[in-house]
Amino acid sequence: MKFAIKAVAASVILASAGAAFAQKGETVKIAWLDPLSGLMAAVGTNQLKSFQFISEEFNKKNAAGVKFEIIGIDNKLSPQETTSALRSAMDQGARYVVQGNGSGPALAIIDALEKHNARNPGKEVLFLNYAAVDPDLTNSKCSYWHFRLDADTSMKMEALTTYMKDLPEVKKVYLINQNYSHGHQVSKFAKEMMQRKRPDVQFVGDDLHPLAQVRDFSPYIAKIKASGADSVITGNWGSDLALLIKAANDAGLNNVNFYTYYGSVTGSPTAMGAAAAGRVYMVAYAHMNLPGELNKIVVDYKKKFNDDMYTGAVYHAFTMLSEGFAKAKSTDPVKVAAVFEGMKFKSFNGEVEMRKTDHQLQQGLFISKWEKAGGKYPIDSENTGYTFVPVKYYEPYVASTPTSCQMKRP
Repeated sequence: MKFAIKAVAASVILASAGAAFAQKGETVKIAWLDPLSGLMAAVGTNQLKSFQFISEEFNKKNAAGVKFEIIGIDNKLSPQETTSALRSAMDQGARYVVQGNGSGPALAIIDALEKHNARNPGKEVLFLNYAAVDPDLTNSKCSYWHFRLDADTSMKMEALTTYMKDLPEVKKVYLINQNYSHGHQVSKFAKEMMQRKRPDVQFVGDDLHPLAQVRDFSPYIAKIKASGADSVITGNWGSDLALLIKAANDAGLNNVNFYTYYGSVTGSPTAMGAAAAGRVYMVAYAHMNLPGELNKIVVDYKKKFNDDMYTGAVYHAFTMLSEGFAKAKSTDPVKVAAVFEGMKFKSFNGEVEMRKTDHQLQQGLFISKWEKAGGKYPIDSENTGYTFVPVKYYEPYVASTPTSCQMKRP
């Protein structure tokens, strides 16, 4: 009898140990919901490939011993389509979703998961946002189930204006942005922060245009030229930045500097080419020539696809998931979310921290400048022979902005 009790006790201990490490060898499905059609399809396709490629790298070795599987679904850059894509992802067994292009779709995911997770205990889904940067997503709209891996619009503008305030040539600034939440926020924070740091700077234009619909930006370039601006600040991305820069080059607008958020994203480097050398700046958490493990990924990705791996937050995602699973000893989103809160980890841009109060990653930011590739910065963008060369690095505390999030925890 004693032997039987001991045997049962031993099997219970073994079973609980097995459960504790249940993630080893487990396949974790991650649903990627972003555009694979329309004017932003090239950006989405690149980022889906980035997730697939980096997942294969992490499948070779990760702290939790899991296997990652990426399910790519086209959300057509539409909040409505995103909601149905999310349903499809959950039907396919995904408990983790990633999205980044457009804050409208990001908000649709947050709203849907708030409802789904409340109604379906034991089937919760977690959202890792790798590029949707509207500050409201970690302020008034913050959610326990949402973690942002990119720096938000206000953080990037904090770093960008800190850099620009020390440039005496910046006197007249023109704002041109996409007409949705992110574009509105770029305009708002540029004016507020520049006013605080350099009240003498004049804003000589503030345009908003439809997202992913404009094919000819020459009328906007004519307005910039007429305004006498020496600098343009834009949060445009994808075709909206590529076509804007192309129109500037075509019009010979070579006495104006562009300060961008997404200069390295598909299409923009080719549009800039040699003509824009020394005139385009970018604020970002990364650049093409970072050292370490990310460098190997960037080089190998280019060899395989003849394309650029520019979305470093994808690496953040897999590092955080792997370490989160190992620490939680589980892949259950509820346990993993609890571990993510306040998590610190070493990434390609220094030590980063997932701030517990609002789930906004705190990280260092680079200001880089479009220059000829070579020397310490040999990796070019889109085979142009040019690359974004870092000119300034800001520690996480410089770009950190406060939050109004009132987190409701389950």
